[in-house]
This record gives sequence, C-alpha cells and structure tokens, in this order.
Amino acid sequence: MKHTYRLLATLIAILNCSMGEAQNPIVQTNYTADPAPMVHNGTVYLYTSHDEDDANADGKGFKMLNWSLYTSTDMVNWTDHGIVASLKDFSWAKQDNGAWAVQCIERNGKFYLYCPTHGGGIGVLVSDSPYGPFKDPLGKRLIDSDHIWNDIDPTAFIDQDGQAYLFWGNPGLYYVKLNKDMISYSGEVKQIPNTIEAFGKREEEKNNRPTTYEEGPWLYKRNSLYYLFFAAGPIPEHIGYSTSKSITGPWEYQGVVMPTQGSSFTNHPGIIDFKGKSYLFYHNGALPGGGGFTRSVCVEEVRFNKDGSIVQMNMTQGIKQSLSPLNPYVKTQAETIAWSEGVKSMRDDEVGNFVTAKHNEAFTKVKEVDFGKNGARKFTTRIGTTHNGNVSMEIRLDTKDGALIGIVDVPTQSNDKWALQTIDVKKVSGLHDLYFVFKGKGKTDILYFDYWKFIK
Repeated sequence: MKHTYRLLATLIAILNCSMGEAQNPIVQTNYTADPAPMVHNGTVYLYTSHDEDDANADGKGFKMLNWSLYTSTDMVNWTDHGIVASLKDFSWAKQDNGAWAVQCIERNGKFYLYCPTHGGGIGVLVSDSPYGPFKDPLGKRLIDSDHIWNDIDPTAFIDQDGQAYLFWGNPGLYYVKLNKDMISYSGEVKQIPNTIEAFGKREEEKNNRPTTYEEGPWLYKRNSLYYLFFAAGPIPEHIGYSTSKSITGPWEYQGVVMPTQGSSFTNHPGIIDFKGKSYLFYHNGALPGGGGFTRSVCVEEVRFNKDGSIVQMNMTQGIKQSLSPLNPYVKTQAETIAWSEGVKSMRDDEVGNFVTAKHNEAFTKVKEVDFGKNGARKFTTRIGTTHNGNVSMEIRLDTKDGALIGIVDVPTQSNDKWALQTIDVKKVSGLHDLYFVFKGKGKTDILYFDYWKFIK
C-alpha cells in the first residue's frame, strides 16, 4: 500500500509540473540539482549543482563538473547567471566528475563557497561578490578526513554569537567549528550520534544504516530552535528534519517534511526566509529527459505550526504569485524566466549569458509584468539568428496564444549573431504575464535572445 501511495504521489507531482501554469521546476533551461539558496541585500542567490545533459549515457551515473547561479527578487522569475565555479577552480581536484552539492555563505563582505569534490574531500572558494569570480585561497582541501569519499554535502551556518559551523556527510553526519576567516577550523572533526532518537528509525535497515539520515544536511534557525533538514532514506530519498536547542545537539527527530516523490532517487533540501515567508528548495526529475541523474530544482512555501513543527508538504506546481511585479521599462536579461519550453541557456564572450530557441514554437514566459497606467508603445531587444530569414519572435500577453502586441523580425547575421531591433507595439498597460514565442523553420538553434526592454 505504501509503495502504491508513493507511485501515485509521484505521478501527480509530475503531472502538476507539466501542466498549465506550472512554476516548478524553476529552471527549465538546464538540469540543476542540490539547491543552495542564500539571501543577500533583497535578492535570493540560488547556487546549484549541474547535471550534464549526457549524464549516465555511458552507464557511469552522475556527470557533474561545475556549479551554477540563479537569482530572483520575486520568487517566480529567475535569472540565469551561468557557471559560477567549477572543478577547474581547484588545482588539486580531479576534473572528470564530483562537483556535488555546495553552499555559499557571506561574512564581512566576502562570500565563501564550500564545495565537495566527491572522493576528494571538501574545498572552499572565496569571492568579493556573490557572482564570483571565486578563487581557492588554500590550494588544498579544507576537509580532508579519514572518510574522504563520505565528505560531501557541506552546509555552513553562522550562529548569533558569531561562531560559524560546517556540517557535512554521508552516511555519518560530521561538523567542525570554523574560524572567523571561514577557511580554517579549530578543534577536531566531531560526529553527531546517528541514533533513532536523533533521526528516526529507518524502514529498511541496510549497510549498517539504522536511521533515516542519508545525506544532504541543511542548517536553519527559527526563533530559538535549530532545525536540521536532511535527505532521508531508504532510497528513493525523502526529506526529513530534526530539531535541537543547541546546534551541536542533542537532536530530536520530528518526521517527514516531504515524502518520496518526483522521479529522482535523491533529494536535497535548502531553506531560507525571504520577505516574510519561508521557502524550501529541493530537486526532482520532472523536466523532459529528467530522472535520477538529470534533476531539476523546485521550490515550495514552508508553513509552520504554532509549536514550531513543519506542515508536511508535497511537490506541487510551486510559487504561483510574484512577491513584486517586474518593471518592463528597464533592461531585462532574456534569461530572466518564470517558465520556458524548448529553450537552452548559453554563453559567449560578447554578451555573456543568453538563451537559444531550439525549435519552432519554443517560448519563454515572464510572470507578472507591470506596464502601468500609460503603458508601452515600443519594444527594443538584442537578438539574432544565423538562419536564412523567416525567423521571428512574437510578443504575447498572458498565454502562449494570447493577445499579440508585436513581432520582431530577426535579421540574419552571418558573422556576428547579434543585432539591435526596435519595433512599435500595440499599446499595453496593466499587469500581464509576458510570452516571447520563437518562430522559425530551422531544425535547431533558430534564434539567439540576449535582452529586452519596453519604452513608454
């Protein structure tokens, strides 16, 4: 009966993520996993690991070489900033795989990215900006324990007294006290006792794993209570949590946050508070071609009971309402997207990140755009194609087939794929979802789209 419920829940989740006004997964232009959200100066910075499109094509499982960054100020439109760090940033790390779950944390104006290199311990990268560039200050592993293959999934936390901690591990849960420089630690590596009281009894004890704790720890504090979220077993994973009055324990198991759903055999929690609400990030395999090695990051709003316990949640369509409308009269990157189909994000040296429409009828959607009372009359964009004509971008309101307010005829660019285009549009005012629908007869990469802006 339990397996039947899981199968049904998974099917419902997948259907929800592929229908109508879906917002999950929040990134559709690449496979992403292991979400690590960070709030800084009114923006959510979402660091993710990156599953390559051809992961497991050779039967070797994960193929993960770098980490990506996405940002949002409204929780529905996410801007892709591309690769923010990679295994290449560690001269001592193997380069063929192992860029697993990271976390970034800010202290005194610097940003510390804690990176596992599976089978190579945990390193740390530092930057003066959340966007990077990140550099290795140590030239060696920060965490280099006797359990090096299990040194994965670091989560960092700075307590109110200023003491910083780093937790990590599969199958055990370890921690150290970080020094104020955030790139060294004091004292010995300690282990949280893996007891049933701390993490709950496992349904199927296997390989000396008596509790539900599997991997992917994430530290969080609400009021005076510490929360430890984690990916829980047996496989396929669910998300569980424990609480404590002290960050080092003892921890008390509280139950399931999110049951097994979503066609990926792993999951990974990340939780933040943002503009008065709490959000849980996780991953599943809901995109086309998705699965356990090609995953996708999603988000749900978290609700707490009066006693601090968490209301159990399922994978849904995600956050449906923007926290603040988007201003169309400022330059907006084309890779700022609430939903898309048939689009990939790419990068070149001239414009940085941009999006590519892979086929006819591909589209991107920007949610809750506020044109104001007077409205817009013109539209400008940097766009291009290398196809021989008959390529265009339709601008529509509210649905993919909604009111057509303008068409950009995309010029063919043989050497330089970029051109600036400005067109008149039908007057539009008020609040609308905005759709860019790409038209062309090419078999692949029909056009390139860098940015857009409306003019009053």
